[in-house]
Amino acid sequence: MISQPSRHCTVELQALPSRIGQVRRIVSAQLRYWHLDPLIDCAALAVTELLTNVHRHAEPDKMCTVEIELLLDHLTVSVHDHDPRVPQIRTADPLATCGRGLAMVAAVSESWGVRPQGPAGKTVWFTLPAPSPAVALPAYPMHGAIPFTETPARPAVVG
Repeated sequence: MISQPSRHCTVELQALPSRIGQVRRIVSAQLRYWHLDPLIDCAALAVTELLTNVHRHAEPDKMCTVEIELLLDHLTVSVHDHDPRVPQIRTADPLATCGRGLAMVAAVSESWGVRPQGPAGKTVWFTLPAPSPAVALPAYPMHGAIPFTETPARPAVVG
């Protein structure tokens, strides 16, 4: 029995530095909406690293799709690009300013991997454990709901 439905979000973009920052904010906002605030830092860091790899290495273009999916107790974030070359973790020189992206993804995630898709490219993904139980959300925002307001406590009269 599935106790909560899958939640899914997809963003298509060209992996340019300005767009990478926008996707970080989108991922953060989506996780906040799903009440997964504890996952924001790790997810934002890992998706930034994956998008930076697309920006630096993907050929023939920088187009990619970011998918975020919450299914029961796991969040999966994936980045699909059109480059069929499979990335691998490298050992970076201690003074190097780059080359640690996948190692950082591995360090902050529960699991990660690559799904080659032949000439169509590849998908690099990572998972994070979702806090349990995740808060159930309405399917659509409720319009016209009356907001809850708290009345201030009155000081006790001593006499």
